[in-house]
Amino acid sequence: MTNILAQQATVLIVAVPFTLLMIAGSFDISLSAVYVAAPIVGIQLQIATGSIWLAVIGGIAFGIVCGVVNAIVVVRFNINSFIATLATSFIIFGVGYLVSGQSIVVPTDPDFRGLAMTRILGLTSATWFALLAVAVFWVLLARTRYGRYVYATGANPEAARLSGVRAGWIVASTFLLAGGAAGFAGVLNASRSASAQASDDFTFAFGVIAAVVVGGTSIAGGSGAVWRTVVGVVFIALLNNGFNLNQVDPIIQRIILGCVILLAVGIDAVTRRGKAG
Repeated sequence: MTNILAQQATVLIVAVPFTLLMIAGSFDISLSAVYVAAPIVGIQLQIATGSIWLAVIGGIAFGIVCGVVNAIVVVRFNINSFIATLATSFIIFGVGYLVSGQSIVVPTDPDFRGLAMTRILGLTSATWFALLAVAVFWVLLARTRYGRYVYATGANPEAARLSGVRAGWIVASTFLLAGGAAGFAGVLNASRSASAQASDDFTFAFGVIAAVVVGGTSIAGGSGAVWRTVVGVVFIALLNNGFNLNQVDPIIQRIILGCVILLAVGIDAVTRRGKAG
């Protein structure tokens, strides 16, 4: 379990704010691009300044800037969030290639690896960061007025606006939170291997979405919880771990995971129809 938590730490760090974004009624496919490009920016800052913490701040800042761009496109110009973030994904991937010079970027400070791999009470620092993210966003969603506004915005944006909720700002803020988290998670992932490389792989974002959906957060918005996302992340991790231990063919693994996601979405659809009826 300790190893699974360490392996899934970056997914968990991004999945919990993505839960808020999804409850608010939006999607963000660009999280994979941010996850890939942010550590490249961060490591370049570390090389230029010699500061590991500037690398972390730079990665988070890059993710927030990407979140701002997504928020403007989705909220200000009213473009479907799935299509908008799919488009910005390619832009961010391109930025990653330009900043990296199409080569592997390696930090000059050997202590950079300690960001994610330092052991504290038997758990890696990446795991502790993930647990902290879960605690913060759990409280934010379940115990604050902001959390109530997130639910209201996702359930019925027009009714929320009529009630005085600035629905557009709520949606925009969730993009910023998810973007910053993806930037930080990307830096932690680069810390594990002490390197970063540009790519155009969407796997990370789809893994996050799968965990949130399997956890029971509604794709229609207005319903979900951070603890459900934690369950979704752990469930998929255990499922994949079991597949690997039993040497299940990777193709079969994909088919089974796809069926699990379809089942989760189907249950959500049936539940919503039942409530509507």
